[in-house]
Amino acid sequence: MLLSKFIPVANAKKIISSCLIKPSTEDIDLEKAYGRVNAVEVHSKFDSPPFNRSAMDGYAVMAEDTFGHSVNNPTQLIVVDSIIAGAQSKVKLKKGEAIQIATGAPLPDGANAVVMEEHTYLEEGLIQVETSVFPGENVSPACEDFHKGDLVLDKGKILNPPELSIVASAGFDHATVFKKPKIGVIITGSELVMPKNGVEGPEVINSNHFAIKSMVESCLAVPEMFHSVDDANLLKDMFNNLLKDYDALITTGGTAISKGDVVVDVADEMGEVLFHGVSLRPGKPFTFAQIHGKPVFMLSGFPVAAMVQFDVFVRDALHKMQGFQIKPLTVQKKATHKIASSLGRTDYVRATIEGDLVRPLKIKGSGIIRSMVESDSYIIIPENQEGVFEGENCWVLPYQSLKA
Repeated sequence: MLLSKFIPVANAKKIISSCLIKPSTEDIDLEKAYGRVNAVEVHSKFDSPPFNRSAMDGYAVMAEDTFGHSVNNPTQLIVVDSIIAGAQSKVKLKKGEAIQIATGAPLPDGANAVVMEEHTYLEEGLIQVETSVFPGENVSPACEDFHKGDLVLDKGKILNPPELSIVASAGFDHATVFKKPKIGVIITGSELVMPKNGVEGPEVINSNHFAIKSMVESCLAVPEMFHSVDDANLLKDMFNNLLKDYDALITTGGTAISKGDVVVDVADEMGEVLFHGVSLRPGKPFTFAQIHGKPVFMLSGFPVAAMVQFDVFVRDALHKMQGFQIKPLTVQKKATHKIASSLGRTDYVRATIEGDLVRPLKIKGSGIIRSMVESDSYIIIPENQEGVFEGENCWVLPYQSLKA
């Protein structure tokens, strides 16, 4: 039996980071790129916008023709042309003239401003202008967004709507993205059954199936779910088969040092267990191995411990395997109650944020899923700190800031 030696959380993260596979890339249609991770620097093919354009529906004018005019002192201009979006006027504007223009249409030659339609009155080919405009008013200048050759998007950016928009504006109908890692997830436990109307004898509902699957998906990776009874030979076969096709494995259960917990022993036999046990509460039996050159994350079978272990160690690793990182947003709040902790151990305490305060949950236990439902954050007590006093500032990590 492999012996356990607890290591600090920071050390565990460094070991994991050093063992991750390098992400590969693929070209995909921009239509299908939402939520993917950009893998190259994107430089614009042209200026955007490529010309001065109207920012309003109205009339293109020489601003000087409107100086000093108002509702009480209007001026009249001759309307000599009309431009819709997507069209361009061939008329060169002269003093005393105006050209009707739609939002987004190119500013005609000679014009340097646009009068909003609301400030004009049209009658028999003449407009009465009841305001003054300055040069450049209501005009979006050429290259307002970016110039040809400008870096418009760096690699490692998630392609959300703004990013997709700027890639398209730069002239691209495709994106080069990092491939989504395929993650094999093995939920171990002879007692586990899928949800049904009732359980019998020692049966336990396999809630980890749904928790870990959705957590992997929240990292933009692709999970495939498997279940194994507590049998070493069966686990060996599953490890061998899955490691051929998947970029990493995640297991739950079988990590503690007790009879019947076989996952760590199988991993140790097949590859190298780099650590077994972390100074973390909840979740100290977290284990990490490298087998056939691929990372294997071994989580607790207790649902809460497994979710905490995933948030602390696995989430960042799956992000890095896709070429990006998210820096979790920790905030300082005052604790509503005293929280006990031990030196040398990092605690992730389930909590709820209440304005400038944070309230630790009274519910404890690595198997009480309700505690995750009723909380919205972790209070993080670092290993060099012995607890938190009531009213003391502490670091809080909202669950929402963890997600891609």
